[in-house]
Amino acid sequence: MSAHAKPNSLAVRAGRAFAAYRAGESHRMAEVVELLNPVLWRTARSQGTDPETAADVVQVAWLRLVEHADRVADPQALLKWLIVTVKREAWRRTGRDRREIPTELDDDAPAIDLSPDALAELDEDQRVLWSHVSDLSERCRTLLQVIAFADRPDYASISAALGMPVGSIGPTRGRCLDALRRALLSDTSWGTPT
Repeated sequence: MSAHAKPNSLAVRAGRAFAAYRAGESHRMAEVVELLNPVLWRTARSQGTDPETAADVVQVAWLRLVEHADRVADPQALLKWLIVTVKREAWRRTGRDRREIPTELDDDAPAIDLSPDALAELDEDQRVLWSHVSDLSERCRTLLQVIAFADRPDYASISAALGMPVGSIGPTRGRCLDALRRALLSDTSWGTPT
């Protein structure tokens, strides 16, 4: 484990599951995918890919991992290896230069379903909440979505995935949550009993 990794960070948990996979517990790869897929999706999207290309890029990364599992010398480095693989594949497919920085991230992540059918199933407070989440800036929505997928956010991994300095993640998250809190508190329908 690296000197900076927290014992139960996303990278450490994925590394443990990957080590078990390489030791013969093939079912543990599903755990690795579940843990890391949201970060890889965000990484692909942050490189300027459309949703279909992002899905292909992430799939290629997983295939390369399975084909070359022995190339990841340290299981704790798995997340970084996958992020680099996703970025390189995204650059290859989009023809972007590595020095280009995406100007915006978008919120096409498949994990949050805001379709009319899904919204109809939500109670009123949830509808109000998601309405205000959708009004946040793209940067806020992206950051909150990535953090929402990790029960113990690993800021180094989030930094790599989103291209944000580690030191700005916490303050940005705080500002985004404050903006959401203010919007909810000013909405008279929030928290109203039905």
